[in-house]
Amino acid sequence: MAKKKTAENTIEHKLDSLYKLQQIDSQIDKIRTLRGELPLEVQDLEDEIEGLETRLSKLKEENESLEQLISDRKNMIKDAKAAIKKYTEQQKNVRNNREFDSISKEIEFQELEIELSDKKINEAKANIEHKAEIIETAKAKYDERKKDLDIKRKELDEILAETDKDEQKLLKDSDEAKKDIEDRLVVAYDRLRTNSKNGLAVVSIERDSCGGCFNKIPPQRQIDIQARKKIIVCEHCGRILVEPPAELVEK
Repeated sequence: MAKKKTAENTIEHKLDSLYKLQQIDSQIDKIRTLRGELPLEVQDLEDEIEGLETRLSKLKEENESLEQLISDRKNMIKDAKAAIKKYTEQQKNVRNNREFDSISKEIEFQELEIELSDKKINEAKANIEHKAEIIETAKAKYDERKKDLDIKRKELDEILAETDKDEQKLLKDSDEAKKDIEDRLVVAYDRLRTNSKNGLAVVSIERDSCGGCFNKIPPQRQIDIQARKKIIVCEHCGRILVEPPAELVEK
């Protein structure tokens, strides 16, 4: 008889511990709901800003490469003009047509180099102008997102300042409460919370229905739940059904 009584007390203790744990975790959920999507919004803005910074840096590097190309091509034009001047002087002292034609080809080649360099310079300048427009748009977007981030961070910091202390205490309370529950039940509890939109794994009967999925609970099953002699789950949603102890009922 004593063993049976001990077993019943053990089940009651498990149910009380599970209900207490759910109450603690539900308070943590309320705090996190208060923050809403702010942490995710802040993270998204930080990621977007980082992406814009990377893009602006890349565009700047590309423009620097184009400026270098222009400088190199201008030097090539300068060298080509100097070569043409030199070859033109040499043509004055040629001894035969073959030497004249050979020098003429060198001059023609240098003129083509000048023409190609002019084309490359114009293309680079047009590209720089196009990128300048892209950079201006990206900078405007970057400044806008920075302002948005500052506002969201301020909102989040204010909420964190109000709730962080309470959340940290509740998290410790939750960890302590779990120590009073056997591992297999904690695993089942965590799985139920993860799979539940409202985070409820342990619920009581409300208006003859499951407090989680609101399906009707048969009268005999309600009596078994109220007896608190075994762990009973809802046949519809799998949540643990309990009769809350008077001292732990949330007021």
